[in-house]
Amino acid sequence: MTTVSTPGSAPGQTDHDHLKRDVTPFQSFAVAFGFVSIATGIFTAYGAMLSSSGPMGIWTWPVVVIGQLMVALIIGSLAARIPVTGYIYQWASRLTNPVFGWIMGWIGFTFLAVVLVAVDYTIASTVLPVLLSYGGTAENAWWITSVVIIAQAVMIAFSTKFTQKFNAVAVTIQLVGMIGLVVLLFAVGAYNNELNFSNLFSTGSVAQEGYYSLGTLTSVGPWIMGTLLGAFTIVGFESAANLAEETRDPARVVPKAMWQAVLSLGTIGMLFLIAVTALLGDLTAISGSATPIADVINRVLGPVLGNLLLVLVVISIFSCGLVILLSGTRLVWAMSRDERFPGWQLWHRISPSLKTPVNATVFMAVVGQVILALFAKQTDALFALFSAATLLPAIIYAVTILIYAFQRTNLPPSQGFRLGAWETPVLMVAILWLAFELAIFRDASFAKPWSYVAIMFAIGVVYLVFLLATRGGTKSLKMPDMISVDAILDADKGEEALH
Repeated sequence: MTTVSTPGSAPGQTDHDHLKRDVTPFQSFAVAFGFVSIATGIFTAYGAMLSSSGPMGIWTWPVVVIGQLMVALIIGSLAARIPVTGYIYQWASRLTNPVFGWIMGWIGFTFLAVVLVAVDYTIASTVLPVLLSYGGTAENAWWITSVVIIAQAVMIAFSTKFTQKFNAVAVTIQLVGMIGLVVLLFAVGAYNNELNFSNLFSTGSVAQEGYYSLGTLTSVGPWIMGTLLGAFTIVGFESAANLAEETRDPARVVPKAMWQAVLSLGTIGMLFLIAVTALLGDLTAISGSATPIADVINRVLGPVLGNLLLVLVVISIFSCGLVILLSGTRLVWAMSRDERFPGWQLWHRISPSLKTPVNATVFMAVVGQVILALFAKQTDALFALFSAATLLPAIIYAVTILIYAFQRTNLPPSQGFRLGAWETPVLMVAILWLAFELAIFRDASFAKPWSYVAIMFAIGVVYLVFLLATRGGTKSLKMPDMISVDAILDADKGEEALH
């Protein structure tokens, strides 16, 4: 492959800055599926949903699934036209201007860094205490999460192919495991006469008065707060686009991977939520538990089978964190390849022996450790982490959708995915959904997530000013022409055919 054959290449780069195009269609789906990971999202946020919305909060899930499916379809349409590693950074840079693109790339990095910690922290705080029968504390959750991040970084640095294969296996385990778990919960619950479907329409310990209220300028009604469960869970499907340059036929494969992941996970997730909620038992007692879902699984299925299924959940969550770290690494690498990320001289390098961006992987893992240290000793660490990890993708999605809305007539033609006559209604629903979701974060309980966003944004602004000052202004940030992307894909396809 020649120097010009990779989208986004900066002048003077060599083949050692390029990645191998060996991600298969199933692996692309596995990346999107693994990032979303209903096991991770539901185990993380279900307890918070019980506290804010009661059991009936699960009915916000279908609303979120429909909204995020519309978002996935639009982002898929964009990915089919500009299939390059770095997703929002690349898209915003090419369709608006490089400065705004850099800002969105930095926000994407900020999101991936915090969601990595939120996901891995879930293993230590909501699953392992029940699985291994020990008392969970902030201290042991900290060091366990730290070890998990290190293990994921080692895997990614060692081999992208091995990481992809592991994730593909983990996704298969999650698919089979979650479907099996749903079936077992319904079957055993029915056999033991434990299913109580009235729970599905109970507000639990949450007051019924004003339950469906839209809230005030600084507060959100109880039922609406329940949407955070789905909004935190069903994100990251666009991670398939962040491996576009490593995917075979990305214009066709990546969009399909996105919408299939959202639809399949949304369906399985709803069934799982119904099963767990119907089996909650004493609503007052379970609402005070830090590990409500693990408690239900162990109580209904018994310690042996329950623990076996919790092991599968741990594998699913670990895989989710692995995909997030992989996606973050690729974003740092893509921005560094264009000489626009702090310390880019180190992070853009591809290891000659391992063929992976080892330096970028180590950097992303270290950032995760720093964020973990900042949040770990807080009593509401998990809520703060998953709230920040819900706010940031909502911002990214909203910006991406608006960019698409204004620039869709200027995009190069798609070679693999089109919405046709459905594009306008899908776009309108996506915009309405994201406006509704972002409005939830006016609630005063989200002060810490907003603080995290503000601090990281300030750090980014300082570096951007430095970058522009030392490079002679915005002209130095010019991106490659969009039209070159399709030409490059055609060249790559021809090269793949020869091999």
